[in-house]
Order: sequence, then C-alpha cells, then structure tokens
Amino acid sequence: MKVSVRGVVLVVVIVVFGVLLFTSIGGRARRYFGVFISEITVASKENEQLPLETYDWQLKNFEGRKMQFEKYKGRVIFLNFWATWCKPCIKELPDIQELYKDYGKDVVFILLTQEESSKVNTFIKKTGLNLPVYYPSTPVPDVLFSKTVPATYIINKTGQIILAETGAADWNNQKTRLILEGLISE
Repeated sequence: MKVSVRGVVLVVVIVVFGVLLFTSIGGRARRYFGVFISEITVASKENEQLPLETYDWQLKNFEGRKMQFEKYKGRVIFLNFWATWCKPCIKELPDIQELYKDYGKDVVFILLTQEESSKVNTFIKKTGLNLPVYYPSTPVPDVLFSKTVPATYIINKTGQIILAETGAADWNNQKTRLILEGLISE
C-alpha cells in the first residue's frame, strides 16, 4: 500500500483540528490564542487618539447615576476593565487602590465592570476597597474595547492613549507614578 504525502498531511491536519475542537487541550489553546490576540490588539492602541465620538460614551456610577465620558475630557484618565470573577483583576486592585489614594484628586479613575451591581457591591464591601466603579450604559467605544480583563488604559489630557495593557500588572510602581505625574503636570 502506497501512502502519499498529501494523505499524511491531510490526516495530521484533521487530527490537529479535531484535538483543537473537541478536547480540553483545544479549549486551552483557543483561550491562550484569544488572550494573545487581545493583548496585541490592546497594545496596538498605545499612542492612538480617542475619536470625538468616544466622548459620547455613557457610564453609570456605583449609585446608578448616569455620567457622560465627555465630563472627563481634558483630564488624565486611568481606565481599568475588570470583573469580580477574574483572579488577575483581583490581584491588581490593591495596587490600583494605592494609586487612587495618592492620585485620585488629579487623575480620573474609572474601574469599569459589566457585572450585576449587587455582585460588585458585595465584592467591594468584602474586600474593603474604595474605588470608583462604573458600568457602561452604552456600548464601549471600539478604541477602548477589549475581549479580555483586566485591560487598562492611561489617557492623557488631550485624549491620547499613553499606555494600554492587558493582564494583571503592578500598577503601584515607580514607572506608573512617573507617567501619571508627568501627565498631570502637562
């Protein structure tokens, strides 16, 4: 029986495709690939200017009051997408809390989640964090959209994305503090 190279390649492709579709290994591979693509997408947004329509974005604060993102135009913004079920998000929240404590008067902190407010409220009370939590009232603008959490953006006063990062980070570090101080003094 003669085996062709094409036949072997076809069998290998079918096996790999089957593994990726129907096994737990495939689930992990798809998840890592998705995170990789999301990281590239978010990181590519650094130095992008927020389009004017971004400022039409509406948020609700923790008490349910609607807020226009435009209200923060001309301010330094620290925007973090997070969730209570996300371990990397929970890991970085204490660092963000420290930054908020030190820079909250000069920098707008927006911690955005799409979870139910009752669940978030329970989480905030349990952890003792004191951070400004918001919920989107309208769809997240494309320039700020990320498929993964945490995703964090630091935006300068002119609406330029200075830093865009996914995954847990040590935000309470000298580099971040120098970036914020530089942006505040501009």
